Parts: sequence; C-alpha cells; structure tokens
Amino acid sequence: MLVIGINSCDVDRFPETALSDPSFWRNENDLQLATNYLYTYLPELPVTSDVWSDDAFGKAPNSISDGTRIAPATDGGYNSPYRLIRAANNIIEKAPRALESGVDAAIVDRYIAEAKFFRAWAYFSLVQRYGEVPLILESLDEEDDKLYAPADPREDIVMAIYEDLDKAAENLPLPSAMAGEDYGRVSSTTALAFKSRVALFEGTRAKYHGYDNPQTHLTLAKEAAEACMSSGEHSLFVSYFDLYQYAGEGPQNKENILVKQYGVNVSESILSHTTQRTLETGASNPTRALADAYLMTDGLPIEKSPLYSQPEEIMDVFENRDPRMLATFFKEGDEYIGTQPTFNAPNLSFQRTGFANRRYANLTDWQNSRSYIDYAVIRYAEVLLNYAEAVYELNGSITDEELDNSINLLRERAGVARLDNAFASANGLEMLAEIRRERRVELALEGFRYWDLIRWKIAEDVLPRDVLGNYFFEDEFGSDVTPNVNEDNIIVLQAAENRSFDPDRDYLWPLPINELGLNPALEQNPNW
Repeated sequence: MLVIGINSCDVDRFPETALSDPSFWRNENDLQLATNYLYTYLPELPVTSDVWSDDAFGKAPNSISDGTRIAPATDGGYNSPYRLIRAANNIIEKAPRALESGVDAAIVDRYIAEAKFFRAWAYFSLVQRYGEVPLILESLDEEDDKLYAPADPREDIVMAIYEDLDKAAENLPLPSAMAGEDYGRVSSTTALAFKSRVALFEGTRAKYHGYDNPQTHLTLAKEAAEACMSSGEHSLFVSYFDLYQYAGEGPQNKENILVKQYGVNVSESILSHTTQRTLETGASNPTRALADAYLMTDGLPIEKSPLYSQPEEIMDVFENRDPRMLATFFKEGDEYIGTQPTFNAPNLSFQRTGFANRRYANLTDWQNSRSYIDYAVIRYAEVLLNYAEAVYELNGSITDEELDNSINLLRERAGVARLDNAFASANGLEMLAEIRRERRVELALEGFRYWDLIRWKIAEDVLPRDVLGNYFFEDEFGSDVTPNVNEDNIIVLQAAENRSFDPDRDYLWPLPINELGLNPALEQNPNW
C-alpha cells in the first residue's frame, strides 16, 4: 500500500522515516545512535559463570568446571564478539564523514574512541577463550579473502587491543567532564581500567604459561592502573553490600567505572533482569572453597586465626568473618523473598551447597519478578587489585605504602585488619597468596575466578578437586533433602574422581566446529 501511494515524482526520494547509510553519519546524534548499539554487547546480569570455577556450583555439575565438555557445533562465545567488532569497525571507518558536515573533530574522535574501546573489549573476550583468532580491523564484504584467513598471532591481537585502548583513553572525556545524561558511557578512565585488566591477564598468563614477555604486559598493567588511580576520578563506595543495590547506582558512586544500565522501575522498564530469582533457585551457589577463603576479622585465615572454631550451627560459619562474606552469603535474619520475608536456612533442593548467593537481593524486585539494579562491569576496586598484583608480579615484593594505596583501602572499607609485610611475616603468610585471596573475596561471584585460575595456571590443580559445600546441619537444613556428605559431615556436590582438567587442552577453549568448516584456514586448538 505504501508503494502504491507514492507518486511517480517521489520515487527517487528517500522516506523521512527511514535511514540509509549515505544519509547517515552527518551529525553528533547520528554518531551517538551508532555507538549506542555497541553498549548492547556489555555483559548482563545475572553472573553465573563462577560455576566454571571452584567458587560456585549450580543445580548440576558444569561441563567446563569438571572437564567433560566437547567442542560446540556453533558459537560457544565466538560469533558474538565478531558481530561487535564488525559494528565497531563500521563506526571507526564512517564516523569521519561527519567532519564534512561541520561536526567538531573532537566529537568525531570521541565516538571513534568509544568504538575502539568496544573493539578491544570484543577481542579480549576472544583471546581469553581461544588464544589466536583472525584479527580483522576493517569492514569486510562477503567476497573478501580475509574471511578465510588463518588466525593471527596472539601477541598481534593483544598489541592491537592496547593500541585501541590507548587511543580511547586519549580521546574519551574524564567522567567529571561528562554531562549527566552521558552517565554509563565509556570514559578515559574506563579505557585505563580495562587496559589494566587486559595487561594483567596477559602478563600473568605469559609468566605462568611460559611465553612472550611477561614484564612488558605487567608494566603496562601497573601503569594503566596507576593512571586511573592518580586521575582523582574514582574512590571506593562507602558500603560493599550496597554496590549490588539501588543505593550504589548512579554517578555519585565513584567506584563504578563501567556499568550495564537497566530500566528505572516498572513504569520505565526498558531493560530488566531477574537475578535474585535466578540465584534463589540455585544457578550459582557459593562453595566451601569460597567460604573458606574469607579471612577472620583479625586478618588471618581460618586455619591460623584464634578467632575461628569449627561451627556447630549455620550462623557459626559467619562469626568473626570478613563482613564481605556476610554481604555475599545469605544468613539467618536477612531480608529474603515474598514467600519468606526473612531468610532462615538454605533450601538444599536449590541451594545445593548449603550456602545461598545474596548478590542483588531485593524483596521488592523479587515481588515484581524483575529488577533494575545496574551491573557494575568494571569497579575501581578491581583497579586497586590489578595494581597490587602487577606490582608484586613485577618486583617479587610490594611495599607497605603500595599495600596502603590498594588492598588496605578495600580492607578498611570491609572492616578487616590491615595487611603489611611485618604482619605477613609474623604470621607465616605468603604475600602473593594474600593478594590473590583479596582479589577472590572482593570480586567474589562476579565472574573473575575462572579466568584467574586460567592465567595463574593453577586450574589443573584446583578444578579436579572435590566440590564441597557447607557442613550438613541436619536440624537446620531439615530432612527433605539428604545430601552426600564426607567423613567430616561436609556436603559433597561432585567427587574428584568425576572431575578432570587436561593442561594440554583445557587452558584454551575449542573453536566451534562450524567455524572450522566455514574457514578451512582456521585450526582447532590443541587436543580438542
């Protein structure tokens, strides 16, 4: 009907309600609309990937964690990053057209910088999983030979990521210079923070897996973290628990460096999530391995602290522990769900480890069956941890001043005793282990642990172990579910005999089978 209604004199006129590539790229609004699409690729809630690691267990064993997965037929985390790369390449190439319409060069450079940040984001996700992949830094058509090119060397891809992030940091504004409506867009410190993540990953992976030049990457990680820290743009939020609540949202929380934004309320429900309901039914339950990692308030691990005694009931597990544990695990008395307003004990039918994940818990959201709490994809706390680890890995030591500028800021907020070299020495603590422990508990259940095991090359030692949960306190858990327990009355979710990790295979992911068929020049990762 629309076609019939167009007069012959209008045939060559493009409808005002439609867009074409030649008529686009003319003003800042066009550039902003194009880059808005890139933000849809930010990771979403709920975070459940910790079931790949020793920190969480779902309702059933996970094939990545226990070593039983096979090469997927399609995708597996391969295609989505390339869709993002294609969109970013398109913006990088075409945004300069806006200069012809008089758009200021600094504005054009800003949106190109956003695209370069997301291109770096996508390539890092590919390198983490697959190692070497095709490096495509320009738009391709369906006849382009590069569609059938072999994978590029890992070091070339990582250097391209650094180059993109350096350009992004140079041309993006500081958070304090961004208008209120720009909250949630990437800034110069976002690029620096992410560069510290990438460089720390690659530096430690190269160090422990024995390739490339670890010192180069670790130096970049330290420098990027330092630049973010010295910018004065970020600080820790006052409450750890509220980082995962509405109270932690918005530009007033200087800890948030990059967030995945959701809607405002049920009336402005642009995008929502159901994290609490997903976690409540057992998607990612904390394990005993994670629980035991939390220090006592005196700064000592449970095996060394005089404050610790073997628990006789569930609440004893939380006594004198790092308050971040109390903010991360449900415990008796916490506000819970509509059908049970106050938490009592984990339901072993769902929360099979005997521990319950408290992330993003909100009674009103549970009742509405949707939540709008934003997801902090990059926090300043991570930057402080990246800095501390990079310093130690570079020097084999870390000064008390460097600890005070990083890890001890986190401990002060948490209410845990300060860490210094004298304290570590006096109590027989290994400093690198304590730096890694701090990372584990501060970033608990936010998707970091698996990749830390990979880069430290300890997955082969950690993942094949028994997956354990809480003590089985039968009087409190009830008799509806009788779990498997060991001789110490600890819940056993999966025995070590049913778990494996092949160090000659599992440190890289398998490429999807269909991608190998589409591009014969690609080679499958070793032993898949």
